[in-house]
Parts: sequence; structure tokens; C-alpha cells
Amino acid sequence: LCSLQDVSLQKGPETKKSVLLVLDPKRSNAINIGMTVLPAVHVIKAAILSFDEFAISKEGIEKILTMVPTEEEKLKIQEAQLANPDVPLGTAEHFLSSLASISALTPRLQLWAFKLNYEALEKSLADGFDALVAPAGNRGALFDLKLGMEQLAFNKTFRRILATLLAIGNFLNSSNAKGFELSYLEKVVEVKDTVHRQSLLYHTCSQVVENYPESSDVYSEVPAVTRSAKVDFEVLAENLVQLERRCKASWDHLKVVTKHETKAALKAKLTEFLKDCTQRVTVLKVVHRRVVNRFHSFLLFLGQPSSSVRDIKVTTFCRIISEFSLEYRTTRERVLTRKHKRAAHRERTKTRGKMITE
Repeated sequence: LCSLQDVSLQKGPETKKSVLLVLDPKRSNAINIGMTVLPAVHVIKAAILSFDEFAISKEGIEKILTMVPTEEEKLKIQEAQLANPDVPLGTAEHFLSSLASISALTPRLQLWAFKLNYEALEKSLADGFDALVAPAGNRGALFDLKLGMEQLAFNKTFRRILATLLAIGNFLNSSNAKGFELSYLEKVVEVKDTVHRQSLLYHTCSQVVENYPESSDVYSEVPAVTRSAKVDFEVLAENLVQLERRCKASWDHLKVVTKHETKAALKAKLTEFLKDCTQRVTVLKVVHRRVVNRFHSFLLFLGQPSSSVRDIKVTTFCRIISEFSLEYRTTRERVLTRKHKRAAHRERTKTRGKMITE
């Protein structure tokens, strides 16, 4: 079950002291390496019992979670101590023995890890939860999506572009369609005329610039859409589910911890923390559901068939709009440059062949 190993001590005359080694060498080595970034064993035990985040960092808690002794390891250490009561444990064995003496060790560590990670987990979802409820601070993914839909809905140039594209499409196809799939915006750069080899986007842009001189480049007016295009909203939804799951699991951990916890103040503090988390997660779920529902309504507003609304992914939609608006801005600059050159050329031809007099 165990082995005795002589450890040399260099103080004074060379002596050797036996220690109990019961762990697998690989496991023992991993624990010894992990201990180098952790405080002393007695400090760790006191910190875990009191949830002292100043004594152990978030990374330290995550490291300790990987070092929690298994039931088999606990049994081996106990049997080795009973068989050799006068022989001290090895460094790794002593560390695991100290951890094993902590009541409800794993629930404590997991609850503590959730407490330390909660802010970062929430930030990954909302990048500032309060910004969703009262947009005054940082703007997160959900708020950007909401803002992006508003920017598009009230963008006159975007509407005129869509109307012009539809009119050109109806003319070319001799049809009277009331709308087109938004995914077609990805193809307007590829479709070209047979004479000048200019893209459909170029002709559309020329018409918009000619008929609506006050129109914009769109891209600079929809920054929230561009930011939303960089967010994977499916992962965001899954992270929200995981956050809720971990919050519920933390309540179970707290129940186990409170059976062994005698400090009323600590119980109250942890309970209050989880109540706040539960409330915030609930509100975050409501906000997420409402924003997604608003996105579906926005697609209907754009003319998307109701049968396909739920099949369109938020990130894909935002990417299509963002890339199209960027292409439109580039094309618009070309159109305006060409227009200015033609205007300058016309001015020059007005005086060509004429005598310049005072």
C-alpha cells in the first residue's frame, strides 16, 4: 500500500529521514508542482474554511480543484498512517491529508469557484449586466444587437438601397416581386453587367447617389451591427444555460456546506450572493428572450417569410449586413470619385479651344 523513502536533510551532519509515499509518482509530481503556486498548507485550509479570497486567488481555487483527493487516495493515506504512525507523510500525501480533513471540501471549492468566476461569466454574456437594463455603461452583445436593429430600422439609406435593388431586380426579371431574400445581398457584388462588367452593387449605388445625394455610406451608421457580427450568439445562449445550471448547482453546494458551517455571518453572505445571482440570471434570461424575439420581429419587418424567421441565425444576419454595408461604402467611394472626375472633365471641356482673356 505504501513505501518508505529516505529523504536526505542537509542541515548539519547528513541524516536521512523516512517518509510515507502512497501516491502514484505522476500524481505526486503533479501535486508537488501545483503546490509551488499555492500558499502554505495551513493557510489553504483556513482560507477554504472561511472563503478568504485574499489568501487564494481564483486560479488557485481552480488548481486545488484538480488536486482534491479521491476516496481511494484518502483510504491509502489513512491505512499507511495506521501502519506507520511514527513515520511522517510525504509532501504530496500531507497536502492531500490536509485537504481531506476539510468538511464538504468539493462543494466548498466549487461554490467558491463559482463566486469568484461569476462576474467574468456574466460579463462574457452581457459585458456589463447593468448596461442591458439601463444602458449607461459598457455595451454588451445583447444590447448591441438591440441597438443594431434600431440603427437599421431607422436608416433611410439602407431602405433606399433595398428598394433600388428590388426595382432593378424586377426590371431585369420582368417581374413584380414585393421583396427578396436578404442572403441575396451577399451576391450583389458577384452579379455584373455584360458590357462594362460593373457589379449590380455598383449600379445600385450609382442610382442611390444620383437620386438621393444626401444618402450616407450606411456602414458608418450601423456600428452595432458590425460588433454583433463578431459575436457567436449560439455560444452566448449556451453560456447563459451553463450559467443558470452552475447557479442552481451552487445552491446544492451551499446546502451541503451549511450542514458543516457554524459561522452564521458566512452562511448569510453566501446565501445573499446566490440570491443576487439567481435574480440577475433570471433577468438576463428574460432580456435575452426579449431581444431574440425582437430580432425575429425585425426580420418580419424586413419582409422575411414567417416560416423561415427562426432558421436565420443572428450572427449570420449581422455578418451579411455588415459585409454588405462595407462593400457599399467602398463602392460608393468609387462612384463619388468617378462622379467628381466627370464633373471636373465637363468643366475643362467648357473652356477648351477658347481664348483666355482678362
